[in-house]
Amino acid sequence: MKQDASALPVETVFDVRDRCLCLISQRAARKVARRFDIAFRPLGITNGQFSLMMALAAPKAWNMTQLSDFLGMDRTTLTAAVATLKRRKLVKLVTSEEDQRAKRVLLTHSGQKLTTLAVPVWRAEHERLDQELTNEGAAQVRSALLLLSAT
Repeated sequence: MKQDASALPVETVFDVRDRCLCLISQRAARKVARRFDIAFRPLGITNGQFSLMMALAAPKAWNMTQLSDFLGMDRTTLTAAVATLKRRKLVKLVTSEEDQRAKRVLLTHSGQKLTTLAVPVWRAEHERLDQELTNEGAAQVRSALLLLSAT
């Protein structure tokens, strides 16, 4: 098969595959997310729902803007995620006391119970992941990702 003259050289493709932080982090994020989705499946939640509910478990009443900033999600995606949890009665929206136009997102009692059940699942899966990476390797990855996410 003859290669198209406009095709990139294979060396360039491999260079991007091996050096592109965006591609590498996306691939790794998908694999880690899939792993935690499998771990959380018996509880009926995804890794994204776990992260969202953990943020809501903090002793702070988040509005949607604060929550989207904290999670690094766009508002549309967050709105859809909150709506899914709301339908399952795991979160509720309440009017903000400071600004009647704003809504705060809170865990319901059921959401709190589910989050409590999910934490040991998260800990066990995280421990397995840390062991696979070695604790030192996991710390290095975590440090690099925290640095990238802070920018």
